[in-house]
Amino acid sequence: MVCILTVITTLSLHAQDYTTKTYIAKHSTDAQRLMRETGVPASVILAVAIHESAYGNSRIAKYLNNHFGIKGKNNSTKIRSAYKGYGSVLDSYRDFVGLLQRRKATKPLFDKHESDDYKAWVKGIAKSGYSETGDWSRKVISTIDRYNLEKYDEKINLN
Repeated sequence: MVCILTVITTLSLHAQDYTTKTYIAKHSTDAQRLMRETGVPASVILAVAIHESAYGNSRIAKYLNNHFGIKGKNNSTKIRSAYKGYGSVLDSYRDFVGLLQRRKATKPLFDKHESDDYKAWVKGIAKSGYSETGDWSRKVISTIDRYNLEKYDEKINLN
């Protein structure tokens, strides 16, 4: 009986996936810190990550810590993929913001829009060709609205 309970407990711990609510709770502080450092709205960071990684449950999120669908090299032996691998989820978050800062098409967003103008940011990212899906910006904005992610765009003091 003890062996069965141990196996069930172990399997349930490994099988636990994020829900949208637990994903937001776990990653909102990092998104807010990056917003404070760079100006990219936390709501946008969270919503893009939720959309691109199925709130942390996609294969590339689980095996490569890639929460933004960024392509590149990886050294994974568990998954064959054209997506970039990261040492941590935070590394993935930082690279997403860095990508926005580096790309010629998204650089102007930093000068044009405040961190509380999430719709302009999402539309600008979409217009830059970040996603090939035509309704990407609608889906990301819908995620922000559905989960009230704009509340994470409020200026707060994060040590």
